Amino acid sequence: MSDSIKHECGIAHLRLRKPLQYYIDKYDTPMYGANKLLLLMKKMQNRGQDGVGVANIKLGLEPGYRYISRYRSIDPDPLKKVFDKVGKKFAKAKKEGVEKYYDEDWLKKNYGFTGEVWLGHLRYGTHGVNSIESCHPFLRQNNWRSRNLVMAGNFNMTNVDQLFNLLIDIGQHPKEINDTVTVMEKIGHFLDEENQSLFQKYKDKYTNKEITQIIEDEISLKKILVRSCKDFDGGYTMAGMLGFGASFVARDPAGIRPAYYYADEEIIVVASEKPAIKTAFNCNYNDINEIEPGHALIIDKKGDYTIEKFLKPLPKKSCSFERIYFSRSSDPDIYKERKKLGRLLVPKVLKAINFDLRNTIFSYIPNSAETAFLGLMDGMDDYLVKKRKEIVIDKKPSPDDLEEILSFRPRIEKLVIKDAKLRTFITQDAGRDDLVANVYDTTYEVVNKGKDNLVIIDDSIVRGTTLEKSILTLLDKLEPKKIVIVSSAPQIRYPDCYGIDMSKMKDFVSFRAILKLLEETDQEYLLDEVMEKCVANKGKRNQENFVTELYAPFTYDQVSAMITKIVKPKNMKADLEVLFQTVNNLHLACPNHLGDWYFTGDYPTPGGNGVVNKAFINYMKGVSVRAY
Repeated sequence: MSDSIKHECGIAHLRLRKPLQYYIDKYDTPMYGANKLLLLMKKMQNRGQDGVGVANIKLGLEPGYRYISRYRSIDPDPLKKVFDKVGKKFAKAKKEGVEKYYDEDWLKKNYGFTGEVWLGHLRYGTHGVNSIESCHPFLRQNNWRSRNLVMAGNFNMTNVDQLFNLLIDIGQHPKEINDTVTVMEKIGHFLDEENQSLFQKYKDKYTNKEITQIIEDEISLKKILVRSCKDFDGGYTMAGMLGFGASFVARDPAGIRPAYYYADEEIIVVASEKPAIKTAFNCNYNDINEIEPGHALIIDKKGDYTIEKFLKPLPKKSCSFERIYFSRSSDPDIYKERKKLGRLLVPKVLKAINFDLRNTIFSYIPNSAETAFLGLMDGMDDYLVKKRKEIVIDKKPSPDDLEEILSFRPRIEKLVIKDAKLRTFITQDAGRDDLVANVYDTTYEVVNKGKDNLVIIDDSIVRGTTLEKSILTLLDKLEPKKIVIVSSAPQIRYPDCYGIDMSKMKDFVSFRAILKLLEETDQEYLLDEVMEKCVANKGKRNQENFVTELYAPFTYDQVSAMITKIVKPKNMKADLEVLFQTVNNLHLACPNHLGDWYFTGDYPTPGGNGVVNKAFINYMKGVSVRAY
């Protein structure tokens, strides 16, 4: 992605279903759980590099010993930092314990991170300051094991203010207004109520000590989730562990955020991406299942699990950006989808180069566009096979001509090279332009000057900044006849509010194009009309997305043409055309992942429409903050 953006975090939850001693004896190490969690998180490091957190709970430990451990870090390479600290714990235990190092009881009583229940989180901060306090997992502590809550999640709520007020209404005094605090405290409140309800039920029949065990056996995580999550508006996969070892992973009713699980006789594992589970446990892909929208995987303290519906599922709108860019393409389904996205661009590309394949070089923006590029080239090969048949049958060429026809291949070169040491997604605007201009390099002396077309595929175009200030200027130095930039994603027109750092209208090159089109066609009055509607509906629960009215007067191709004008550098000599995938083709390529609100404005939750309208109000007022 030329315009890199911060996005959805990653979670990993691991439950060892047998006593720790089983793994020590079988795998000759007490670090089985720690090693597996590290591998899970390492394979999802693409999902978060701002911070890392890990928590662990020991099962069956008698009173008087610590049973919850947690490390968090925002240092450079935080994953290494956290697991180096965990590793030092075990190294110290081995040095001090010698043979006791292989004894479960001794380890648990003397060292942290020796439990059977693990939770890891990889953070990309989409807003605010990156501080250690922002890193998951979070702890809600209590002297009753069943009231201890450890939580981490991949989520964003659109109705934080409403949730904050609900906490006040039930008598709490929240210390912050953000979705992490409100979500945890809301679940924690109903966890407390469930504990209290069970205590009241049995207080006249058993001792308090006996009731503690009964509560741990009977507590209903499903009931807690039903009561806690009914007011949530957003995208989420959130995981929680209770102090006695029960746990849950819950997914939002529209399935916006991803969650996959695998279970066998030794472990239960949940992760944000399937390849991480496949790599860590070498299981069959077909045995890795998706947690369905509105459902939760619930694990009791014995290690048995169920899948429970806690909210009525909405129409499934899982995030298509996961398929286009965020998730690793080592997932076989994602790999096929990205290749198809590239293949479906063939007709547009051929038209843009006037079918002149002989004088066209194909390349891609590294690295996430590579798979779509392979699909594009597969499509070009299919086109050439068809044309060869037509020529051979209709024209009956000479042997020399036939050899030339059959041997022709599209020209592929590595024209855009990214400097791995430079990153364009710095959060500060100051200094961005100078950095962006030097992020990429190119390969010289492979282009026939004034004759060749260059076709460069990118997976998506958000701001257009890197195109304008770096890539196009760089490619124009090669002196091609024409440059065609192709996005395997549709035009990004609307803000995201479910975990992707795309929240301000002015950042989108598509929105900038609309502003210019409205100006050129004397329709700027529409801005005021839409503003009036947005203001009149501000705060209402079920709003329409009024911003779509700004796009309505113009065709998709008109917007693409204006984007081409906007991103074209002033002194660029080559012709330029910017092409985008259509939404229909996106759905053809990713039929099971129809979340497309950033392209279409069709938000999967009521709060989404409120966010886009507020984002437009902010733009009109010149306020540069996110709208949720």
